[in-house]
Amino acid sequence: MPFVSSSATPLKAIFFDIDDTLFSTTAFVARARLKAVEAMRARGLKMDTEVLLAELNAVVEEFGSNDTRHYNRLLQRLPAEATAGNNPDLLVMAGVLAYHETKWRELQLPQEAAQLLSGLAKTELHLGVITAGLKTKQMEKILRLGIDQWIDSKLIFITDQIGMAKVNPKLYLYAAQKAGVLPAECLHIGDHPYRDVDIARKAGFQTIWNRGSGKYSQLEPSLPVDAICDTFQDLKEILKKKYGLALD
Repeated sequence: MPFVSSSATPLKAIFFDIDDTLFSTTAFVARARLKAVEAMRARGLKMDTEVLLAELNAVVEEFGSNDTRHYNRLLQRLPAEATAGNNPDLLVMAGVLAYHETKWRELQLPQEAAQLLSGLAKTELHLGVITAGLKTKQMEKILRLGIDQWIDSKLIFITDQIGMAKVNPKLYLYAAQKAGVLPAECLHIGDHPYRDVDIARKAGFQTIWNRGSGKYSQLEPSLPVDAICDTFQDLKEILKKKYGLALD
């Protein structure tokens, strides 16, 4: 179990990770990939859903989530009889459209997260985002989730946009500098034990590990954390009791 700090420096800024922190990206992606595979099968792809999902997940693992040819690569790896008699590009587009239709329907901020951000926006804290990924994809999430209505647009830090990854403590130091506060006056909340917790701690930030049920929940930070939460209610109570924030 990671060491949990018993004291906290007064806060002036809070930064949130997005994926599997403010929004359950892992659960969403699983549903979206299922819909994509089902759409491809409905257009004639001849293979069981479970097999296709396993192979698609392997493709994403090997080529990364930002690769633009997941479904093309999936078809390339399947036996010829799976696509026989079909136009491969039609199958690919069916998968792409189904994925994005799922995104348009389901990319919504949980009510508990919205209430928490709304409450924090009424305080004097600087609110921002530190997130890993492509600029266009992460900006789309910020807008679709409505996060932009509560955070300072100047305090959006996307690794692709900034040119620094979350494994680099300088990213967190840069965020603190732009907020005009000391690193020790900043709190970062994220799900990844290393990139969101350990590296932020190395930069001098206070940290809350959003352990939850994401894909990193079975790992642990190696450096001390100020608190651990599993739900938004947990997080709200921590912010109220440990940091003295007035939240409804």
